[in-house]
Formats: sequence, structure tokens, C-alpha cells
Amino acid sequence: MPRKLKVYQTSQGFFDLAIAAPSMKAALEAWGAASNLFHQGFAREAEDETVIAAAMAKPGVVLQRPVGSSSAFREHAELPSAASLDAQPRKKERPGRKASPRTHDEKAERKAAVRYENEERAQKARRAKEEAEAARAREKRNQAIEKAQAALLESEADHEERADAIAKDLEAAQSRAEAEDERWRELRKRLEGNLRKAKD
Repeated sequence: MPRKLKVYQTSQGFFDLAIAAPSMKAALEAWGAASNLFHQGFAREAEDETVIAAAMAKPGVVLQRPVGSSSAFREHAELPSAASLDAQPRKKERPGRKASPRTHDEKAERKAAVRYENEERAQKARRAKEEAEAARAREKRNQAIEKAQAALLESEADHEERADAIAKDLEAAQSRAEAEDERWRELRKRLEGNLRKAKD
């Protein structure tokens, strides 16, 4: 059986938020709250019939309106303007005064609860799809990294092999150059000796 929904309100940044949810915990999760805003006095159950009607029409969906305004709650509200921020604040209820009791429409509440569960399933499916796409992207990135690392290691090994061959060639060339210098020194010495003898 679908859980009965209540409408909860809070403010975050530039927006007032409202949601129809089965519990305060569900509302906090939908708002992405890191702490219990209800215990801290920053969130409460909605009492305004228009807010309740708007949230019950889209259960499980976080609705917004510019902070401090009395405009209707929507899925994607505009940022508040300077004029709306300068406008007179909404009337606050006097302490101890209770709002008029809501009239209950059991059929509408059941429909809203079913819509909430459908929205919750749809959100879970969207999250699962996004997580699967993110996992595929990570796997693709990891494969690209592994391929690039393998290419780098292969090129590095090839470079070292070529550098070793060049170093050996240089060493052999140096040995040949030194041997040639030695051969030339001995030959020159002998030929210069012959030239001196010929001149005497």
C-alpha cells in the first residue's frame, strides 16, 4: 500500500523548496541536505493549501520559488529579482496560532502517493542509468589510459634499444678512430724519419 504523503518546506540559497514525500527523511534526501533541517528549525511541514496542492500535484519532485516570494512553486523557478528581494516579507503566523485544519481527500492523497512512488522509481531508474553511463565512461577512459601507457612503455623500450645500438656504434667508431690515430702517428714517424735520411 502506498505510504501517505506530507508536504515539507525549506529554503536553500536563492530558493524556497517544497516536496510531497512520505517522511522528513525522504524530504531531506530529495533536498540533498547534509544535516537534519527539521531539528535545526530550517524546515517544516507545509500548512499553506496552495503549497500543499502544488506539491501533491507532483509528488517526489522538488519544487522551487524565489526565496522570500509568495509566487507559485514550480519545478524550475527563476532566480529572485532585486524587486522581489526588496518586497515586503510574507506575513508570519503569530506564535501559538494554528493553521486551519486541512480537509482530507483520501482519493487524491492515494493518487498522490502512487505518483510519488512512480516518481521515486523513475528517479532511481534515472540514477541507475546515469551510474551505468558513468561506469561505461570510466571503463572507456581506463582502457584509453592502459592503451596509452602500453604504447608509451613499448616506445620507451624501442628507444632504449636504439639508443644502446647507437652507443655501441659510437663506441666502435671511437675505437676505430683511436686505432687510426695510432696507425697514423707510427706511419708519420717512420716516413718523417725516411725523409730526414734522404735529406742527409
